[in-house]
Amino acid sequence: MREVRVLVVDDEPDIRATVSAMLEIEGYDVAEAANGVDALQAIEGHPPDVILLDMRMPVMDGWGFAAELRRRGHGTPIVVMTAARDAAHWAAEIAASSFVAKPFGFDDLITAVERVAPAS
Repeated sequence: MREVRVLVVDDEPDIRATVSAMLEIEGYDVAEAANGVDALQAIEGHPPDVILLDMRMPVMDGWGFAAELRRRGHGTPIVVMTAARDAAHWAAEIAASSFVAKPFGFDDLITAVERVAPAS
C-alpha cells in the first residue's frame, strides 16, 4: 500500500507540529511549509497527495498559493484550515475540496483528509 503524502501549510509552528503529529499517527507521510512560497517549493520536490492549507499567512496567503498551484497545473486536493466563520465560503473561493474549522479535533482532521485523499 502506497503512503499518502500530506503537505501542511500554516504560518503557526505549533499548529503545523500538532497537525503533522496527528497525521503521522495515522500513517501519513507529512511535509510542512510556513507559507505559500515555501509550499510551492515543497510541491516541486515531492508533490503531495493532499494539501492542508491555512488561508491567512504572511509572504503568500492561501488564496495566492491556490491560484499559483492551479496556474502551474497541479490538481492536488486542498483542505482549508481556518478559524474564520466563513470557512466554507473561503474554501469555495479557491475551489478547495473540503475544509476544517479551527479549532478542530483529531477525528475532524482525519475525516477531511481521508475524504479527499486518493485511494492507495
